[in-house]
Amino acid sequence: MTVRVRIAPSPTGNFHIGTARTAVFNWLFARHHGGRFILRIEDTDEARSRPEYTQNILDGLTWLGLNWDEGPLFQSKRIDLYHKAIQTLLDKGLAYYCYTTEAELDQMRAAQKARKEAPRYDNRHRHLTPEQRKAFEAEGRKSVIRFKIDDNREIVWNDLVRGKLTWKGSDLGGDMVIARTSEDNSIGQPLYNLAVVVDDIDMKITHVIRGEDHIANTAKQILLYEALEATIPEFSHTPLILSKEGRKLSKREGVTSISDFQNMGFVPEAMANYMVLLGWSPPDSTQEIFTLDEAAKAFSFDRVNRAGAKFDWDKLDWLNSQYLHQIPPSQLVELLIPYWQEAGYEFDPVSDRPWLEQLAATIGPSLTRLPDAVDMTRTFFTKSFEFSQEAVDQLKKEGVAGVVQGVLNALDSTEQLNSEKAGQIIKQVTKEQNVKKGLVMRSLRAALTGDVHGPDLLESWFIIHQPGKDSDRLQEALTQAS
Repeated sequence: MTVRVRIAPSPTGNFHIGTARTAVFNWLFARHHGGRFILRIEDTDEARSRPEYTQNILDGLTWLGLNWDEGPLFQSKRIDLYHKAIQTLLDKGLAYYCYTTEAELDQMRAAQKARKEAPRYDNRHRHLTPEQRKAFEAEGRKSVIRFKIDDNREIVWNDLVRGKLTWKGSDLGGDMVIARTSEDNSIGQPLYNLAVVVDDIDMKITHVIRGEDHIANTAKQILLYEALEATIPEFSHTPLILSKEGRKLSKREGVTSISDFQNMGFVPEAMANYMVLLGWSPPDSTQEIFTLDEAAKAFSFDRVNRAGAKFDWDKLDWLNSQYLHQIPPSQLVELLIPYWQEAGYEFDPVSDRPWLEQLAATIGPSLTRLPDAVDMTRTFFTKSFEFSQEAVDQLKKEGVAGVVQGVLNALDSTEQLNSEKAGQIIKQVTKEQNVKKGLVMRSLRAALTGDVHGPDLLESWFIIHQPGKDSDRLQEALTQAS
């Protein structure tokens, strides 16, 4: 058997991290078994589906490295297939037209609530005669199509994450609406549970991997598989992603889409790595950094947790920093240029490329997210120069004016500055001024960068020197030191 799994997002919003994590688990399972990963776009909600959301989904999957083998397949182009399945259920007497009005449904729910019963449809139109149907239609009533659910039925399946699960038919809310109807009461828009089952049958899906919030849907869908005389796939219900307070993540709680994580400066390798860890534990519990391909080799559902996975920003930041620190300057600079440009920094991406790569190499080991580079490099790009209060305090310390002047003097007699020569100047000034090296280093950093914290000093000095900014800054620092 060839494993066939799918990710089936709805294009009614941007690609959410919860859907993306489900896509990751499907991709890992498919790759582990040498199977197929299928992309299906569930766009039957015409009112809310948007092409820009579809593109956001495609872009998000591509950015994360989740290449799909088939698709994208669109439900909106498969309506005839759903209508055929619905007609089959009607012909077999397993579905029927229901004409209950919204007012009647509201009245029914209110009565159930008063009796402290769970809300459910009471199946009142399950056995309508043709004459009763005609009478309702003559009244102008709109109908839906419901699938019959036997309250006495017990639905059992072996979930690959949660083991044996059992649902009673009486807990499924009564006969299920599977389609709306058109103006002439013919079969119209199919609803989620029906369309999903028909698609999975047609696409020969062997394993359905999705969040635990779909467990009740699974019980209903198993009944539809049986009614359509189809092979039932295996099911795996993964843990939900929770907020730090233990609630299900929602946009109201500040949860962002994958494109937002991208804009926040996370790299795809780190994002994918983190999502693998949201609910799955690698065989080596000490291993936290791995590629998707490495994770796929070890992936299995017996290591997927049942409990919800709490989203940890600190852990994601740490993972992102580990990946950023390993990116070569020639590649890192490509990621940083858009942020520098957005900040309004002036440079030529082509002619200034060697200088930009040196800058990327200097700050790379200190990055947590890509936008950090804007503040970290401000002093290298800016023409107007300001000293922080800590830098001013450092420059006013005893002996600092002599240090700054000594560095200026040494710089005037230096033909070409590099990191090695910069180190020699520091040693020379330390000896001439008879001060500690730490004073020289802190003072030089304050003078050149306007701050007392930052990336490697010698590399920073070399970068500032190339456009000729170091002498001017040292002169300005002297006015602060005096």
